[in-house]
Amino acid sequence: MALPTIVLVHGAWADGSSWDAVSTDLQAKGYAVLTPPNLLRRVTVDAPYVASFVAQRTSGPVVLVGHSYGGFVITNAATGGGDVRALVYVDAFVPDEGEFTFQILGGSGSALDVPDPTTVLDLAGYPDSPEGDVEAFLKPAVVHEHFAQDLPEADRALIASSQRPITLSANTTPSGPPAWKRLPSWAVVGTEDHVIPPATQRSMAERAGATITEVEASHVSMVSHPSVAVEAIVAAASSITG
Repeated sequence: MALPTIVLVHGAWADGSSWDAVSTDLQAKGYAVLTPPNLLRRVTVDAPYVASFVAQRTSGPVVLVGHSYGGFVITNAATGGGDVRALVYVDAFVPDEGEFTFQILGGSGSALDVPDPTTVLDLAGYPDSPEGDVEAFLKPAVVHEHFAQDLPEADRALIASSQRPITLSANTTPSGPPAWKRLPSWAVVGTEDHVIPPATQRSMAERAGATITEVEASHVSMVSHPSVAVEAIVAAASSITG
């Protein structure tokens, strides 16, 4: 049986390059890998886009992988297009129906769960936005101290300067019915994650019945420890091919 296609979905404040090390390793193992853009607008926009991408750009079985907010997107996109057979969550949200990201982070100890969001985020308007919506950028200090603290300083500075913003409305739009209720899932939990704290990640992953791997890493473990994400993805792919 042919190897499944691996589709890697990035999260907020990132782009497809956040998966480069993982993608290179998977390609060396013979997998076809695709890394679509995540629009970072809201799940009702982002999930249909990813589902459409998967439907049109893949044939045969697919392993759908999401990092951070990308986990929110794949939870909703997996039922919308293509032959998705397994889900992999890397330092990611694994929402149930009706949940939204700010709700999940509330009381979790996340560095983003603060009374005044402008202490951790820089906010800016954007053209044709829904009334009151803005884009959110991480303040550089948050990138250095809480988002990617286990990367070299130069890499952290690059992330801070090149980050793609997510809208505030993306963080308050509830999830639809979760694909993990019918698909097997795997999860990589960064034990030094300050954005989605490890206890919150574990709770969501356990609820989804995911096979969990832990790694001593920040919120971007797929950058600092790519082999751990690769192992989880290969395990998911192997469950398809037998």
